[in-house]
Amino acid sequence: MASHNTQSDTPGTTSGRALAATLGRTGIWTGALRATDPARHGAIRDAAAELEELGFPALWLGGSPSPDQAAFLLEATSRITVATGILSIWDHTAAQVAERHAALDPAHGDRFLLGLGVSHSRVVKDYSRPYTAMREYLDALDAAPTPVPASRRVLAALGPKMLKLSRDRAAGAHPYLVTAEFTAKAREILGPDPLLAPELKVVLEPDLDRARTLARDYLAFYLALPNYTNNLLRLGFGEDDFRDGGSDRLVSSVFALGDAEAIRRRVDEFLAAGADHLAVQVVTANPMSDIPLAEWRTLAEALPLGQNG
Repeated sequence: MASHNTQSDTPGTTSGRALAATLGRTGIWTGALRATDPARHGAIRDAAAELEELGFPALWLGGSPSPDQAAFLLEATSRITVATGILSIWDHTAAQVAERHAALDPAHGDRFLLGLGVSHSRVVKDYSRPYTAMREYLDALDAAPTPVPASRRVLAALGPKMLKLSRDRAAGAHPYLVTAEFTAKAREILGPDPLLAPELKVVLEPDLDRARTLARDYLAFYLALPNYTNNLLRLGFGEDDFRDGGSDRLVSSVFALGDAEAIRRRVDEFLAAGADHLAVQVVTANPMSDIPLAEWRTLAEALPLGQNG
């Protein structure tokens, strides 16, 4: 097995910057395009193709996707990068993932980006050593007959140890449910070269009371997961901020709310804080099943997409 401490094994300036250029400034994160129901395959295929035509450089498939669900979107498109955001290491063996990556990435013009995560203690039965499990999973990807290169994988990283692992053993980090302040801290840990691609939830709703209600309805689920609340505690939030779907301060920090101009300002804050790319998730009443084409069209006009957008 190759060493993991040399410059050639880590993303470094070349692959980290190259991936950032490929992903552009803004992509779409959605769990609604998982091809689990054959009755929805046509709508999912059409939506993926439209995202590509709108100019989004990257599509992050959420909701613990499988490589086969990513393959469906790769087959429906021709240019956009399709990333898993995030594939759980507990759901698929490293051997299975390496084999699928070896088939998919070259077949689709190096458009498949493997996002990996350790999920949550409330979902996984044996969650005693998640960091060690991730490190061993990366070892297995490296030892596969056709390894998954560090430059073609990113890690869901919130804590300092996982951020450092994403720096040293992957192309960078794809953190979920974070703030602009976290983004700045993560950039300090990663250094200038690895990819930093946070997810940002947005509610395109000018009525801010309604926007906050939609945000809290969705946020409440995540506030029951210690990985997220522990990270928010490190950022200076308190237990009071987690009640009733989140305080105004918390909601305003982890969401972008309002019209397209307000969303653009929040995106710019994250980019200024050190993000290379933002994976924007449109939150609706049913964000894991609704396909928000109208909102995506609005965002395509309002947000920076390419490196010079």
